[in-house]
Amino acid sequence: MGSAFRNRLIPHVTTTLPLNTSSSADDQTTSTAFTIYDLHSHTTASDGYLTPEALVARAVEMRVGVLAITDHDSTEGLARAAQAIAENQLPLQLVNGVEISTLWENHEIHIVGLGIDPLHPAMIELLKVQADLRQQRAQEMGRRLAKARIEGAWEGAMRLADGGAVTRAHFARYLVEFGAADNIAQVFKKFLAKGKTGYVPPQWCTIEQAIDAIHQSGGQAVVAHPGRYGLSTKWLKRLLAFFAEQGGDAMEVAQCQQAPNERAQLAAYARDYNLLASQGSDFHQPCSWIELGRKLWLPAGAEPVWQHWSVAGKQPEIEPV
Repeated sequence: MGSAFRNRLIPHVTTTLPLNTSSSADDQTTSTAFTIYDLHSHTTASDGYLTPEALVARAVEMRVGVLAITDHDSTEGLARAAQAIAENQLPLQLVNGVEISTLWENHEIHIVGLGIDPLHPAMIELLKVQADLRQQRAQEMGRRLAKARIEGAWEGAMRLADGGAVTRAHFARYLVEFGAADNIAQVFKKFLAKGKTGYVPPQWCTIEQAIDAIHQSGGQAVVAHPGRYGLSTKWLKRLLAFFAEQGGDAMEVAQCQQAPNERAQLAAYARDYNLLASQGSDFHQPCSWIELGRKLWLPAGAEPVWQHWSVAGKQPEIEPV
């Protein structure tokens, strides 16, 4: 299946941190006929708006049975989420995850790690390097914005991050607060997109390094939202071929918001490149267009990334009417 690692089972999703996943004591999701998997979400440990505790509570409200928390280059929210599930006996199984920023052919590509051990030395070392690179980039963004007479951007972004990883999203929120733009989309268009005043080219790890750290820590490597990098069909195929050649395991096929034929096309690519299929909302905050668990289903014939996980329940493969 594109990697010898594919034949290994990730640990049961009934363990507790610091291992790969956790669940409530009662494992109430095992009694449901179908399990909703949402394998891409964010908390205040990176650029999400909800705390880990609030995120797992909302996942239960949305009837998600298996949730992966995949903060940007951070695993800081996982222990808190696991503790909240255990203390409140939530009917939710938690998959330890991370979303690693990488550079490939001058494109920023995100690789999700699922079922990782966040305490494995390889993962700790990689995320430490990533955190240093992120801070250097953020400080330079602050300097460039200051030259454009937007003062206090670095300090404002740090305040909004509240101890989590500082991302461009925090700068965007500060610029709206500062009055430099009316909304987040406008901030990116005017200040933070490539070629704009506050843009700083990223210096992330390679895809190979991300896959290696994920595999060493017991996880599966997944290309995140492959349709959102602005790549032509030719370049997207090159990315997926390269990822598979490096031992990558899966690619995200299903998201909340997709063009009419994108899901089927991505599922076909997954088959073409011998990759498993994943799905996730990429949830950051409550809003009208993206929600935990919403519209997450795989087309018939797609091989789920969770096919060998010890999770009770099934997910329908029948496309909704």
